[in-house]
Amino acid sequence: MVTVEILAIGNELLIGDVLDTNTHWIIKQIVGLGGKINRSVILGDNLDAIATEIQSALQRKTEVIFTIGGMGPTVDDMTIEAIARAINQPLKADAQAIAFVKDKYQEFAKKGYVDDPRMTPAREKMGLLPMGSIPIYNPVGAAPAVISKVKESTIVSLPGVPRELKGIFEESLLPILDEKFGQKCFLEKVAIVDSKDESIIAPILNNVSLKNPKVYIKSRSKNFAIDAKIKVTISYCGSFKEEVGRVINQAIQDLREELGNAGILLDQIE
Repeated sequence: MVTVEILAIGNELLIGDVLDTNTHWIIKQIVGLGGKINRSVILGDNLDAIATEIQSALQRKTEVIFTIGGMGPTVDDMTIEAIARAINQPLKADAQAIAFVKDKYQEFAKKGYVDDPRMTPAREKMGLLPMGSIPIYNPVGAAPAVISKVKESTIVSLPGVPRELKGIFEESLLPILDEKFGQKCFLEKVAIVDSKDESIIAPILNNVSLKNPKVYIKSRSKNFAIDAKIKVTISYCGSFKEEVGRVINQAIQDLREELGNAGILLDQIE
């Protein structure tokens, strides 16, 4: 499985002003592609901290490193500069990135989103890339995404505005990620178990996991209550749809049998 780390960047995340929904969304997409999220962190707008975290991920030979946020025109948008420092490459004005930013502001001016389309130093900043990096089309905002490759690692830098991040991921990035992750099939099922005590089904889930070592099996209990029921997530990622379905069905069958042996009913599968 391709190893992945995510760096969500911005002081607004650390003071509780903005909820980091981006990381959760990216994780769901990567799991669906068959990737393995090894680590995710939230960092403030600090050049040294961001660069150090990227260097650490590179030292761990993480295959794909996502950075989220810090791509805009303001002084505290410093993700790209931090990447340049981390990979020891100078920042250079990229002709393609500059042209993209210029075209976007002309488009925004025509729509009345901005008053003046002319390039300014703040707007030109979004066209600066670490040498050797490439811009990726942003269908929504003014800042292109950026891909930087270092040996076996790929750094994917995305804007922090959720609509921009999702637009880039779904429209521009997926073909590139398909090359990295390959064609994978991911399937997740949720079993509703008629038990109100998670500690009772814990050894049962352990037995099922031992029988199905490649399948992710996790119980979730919200609270203690007379009518409480427990959700058990069962998921697997493989190369072929038929294989994935077979593996998941076998795990569900084993779970049903183990629960039945303990006198516990598996209510339904979602």
